[in-house]
Amino acid sequence: MHKSMPDNGVKRDEILSQLDSFKEQDPNYKSGKLWSLVYYIDEAHQELLKDAYFKYSSENGLNPTAFKSLKKLENEVISATADILNGTDEVCGVVTSGGTESCLMAVKTYRDMAREKRRVKKPEMIIPETAHVAWYKASEYFNVKIRMVPLKEDLTPDLGKLKKMINRNTVMILGSAPEYPHGTIDPIEAMGEIALQHNIPLHVDACVGGFILPFMEMNGENIPPWDYRVAGVTSISADIHKYGYAAKGASTITYRNLEYLKYQMFVQPNWSGGVFASSALLGTRPGGAYAGAWAALQYFGKEGYKKLADETLQAVNRIKAGIAGIPELEIMGKPQGPLLAYKSIDPEVNIFAVGDQMNAKGWQVNKNQKPNGLHAMVTAQHLAVIDEYLADLKDAVATVKANPELANQGGAATYGMMAHIPLRGMVKKKVLEIYSAMYKAGGGQLDLSAAADVDTDGQGEKPSLVDKIATWYVNRASKKS
Repeated sequence: MHKSMPDNGVKRDEILSQLDSFKEQDPNYKSGKLWSLVYYIDEAHQELLKDAYFKYSSENGLNPTAFKSLKKLENEVISATADILNGTDEVCGVVTSGGTESCLMAVKTYRDMAREKRRVKKPEMIIPETAHVAWYKASEYFNVKIRMVPLKEDLTPDLGKLKKMINRNTVMILGSAPEYPHGTIDPIEAMGEIALQHNIPLHVDACVGGFILPFMEMNGENIPPWDYRVAGVTSISADIHKYGYAAKGASTITYRNLEYLKYQMFVQPNWSGGVFASSALLGTRPGGAYAGAWAALQYFGKEGYKKLADETLQAVNRIKAGIAGIPELEIMGKPQGPLLAYKSIDPEVNIFAVGDQMNAKGWQVNKNQKPNGLHAMVTAQHLAVIDEYLADLKDAVATVKANPELANQGGAATYGMMAHIPLRGMVKKKVLEIYSAMYKAGGGQLDLSAAADVDTDGQGEKPSLVDKIATWYVNRASKKS
């Protein structure tokens, strides 16, 4: 049922009070117990972002010749980004709304470039198994077929198999710095050599790492080459609203030179409203995001970001050491940035059950699959809670090991089941059915009646999307039997 607009205006204080009340069930990211989604420093920084965003909240970046202030902000943000990515004076780009838009734009650019220069009609892109899900979305949106590079035992892409996938339809190759699931930096230097040999563009997805890896390196950390110093790299995506600590809605995509960027542009000279040109996916581009991004870069500067990178790395290293001290667990791959994942190497310890225990202790941890594990996106904020996290993790492992039945309960049972459900096409349809119901007229809820009685962790929590799918599958299987 739709909720009607109020007949009369509501007073300011009541509006703000309602907005605060809406947050009551949201994650408390200020506590340091959230390990994704939000990059929070402190309230002073939040106030700066709020004030900067507000100053440009009505301005629109749609037409760069209208609000010249926004173009100036964008130019300076892109210049600063090119600087830390070791680009030449020819490196150029645009501010986008987020990492997904940046990834989409790279695929659109290289598809169109191959279409014009090489007459490619059935475009393909080569991406590792660990590529972010945004690349799958780009494939679907722009009709560019994915050729998937399998991983070696160390969770890096098998470059021997990558070479064999290149053909006349290949429009781009993707590497990540780092990849999201495990935090491993792909072998960009070697991938760059392959790209050069075949004259294929190489995009580096540094949406996560773009604003922290350079500063880790400035602090003396041994980071393998991954940016514009690698000759084969033709473009890089880097989110400012992640480790650049800008307000949400700010990413960048940069190209080695303008000849690449031109293919990202959209131009329609015959529209009845006049000649129209757009530099990226969005039409209206919110000025507040530009201002928030620019303000963050000015606020921290290189020394500020180096300090944040140092604190983040301290937190990462302490987590790695803590996990190494728990015999039942092991770090996955070779994470070198701010992300990591870990798995169970003890058959008596179900890693998803460990995750359930951590959630029950107030931590909001993410889960990996293929292979199963728990994930952490570490920020400087987490340095203050590392000891508590590791103590709770050690306790969670001990609890699960002492109570093997926990593997068959809550999230552990449902996530474990999801890994073995056949007929993935049917699962996709069911996910679409459940997810789309949240957007029905008047709004919907994820906890639909088919699984409303599911209690994922014994704490009365509402079922997640995965819980819903697993419950649907169990019900379907039981009816068939």
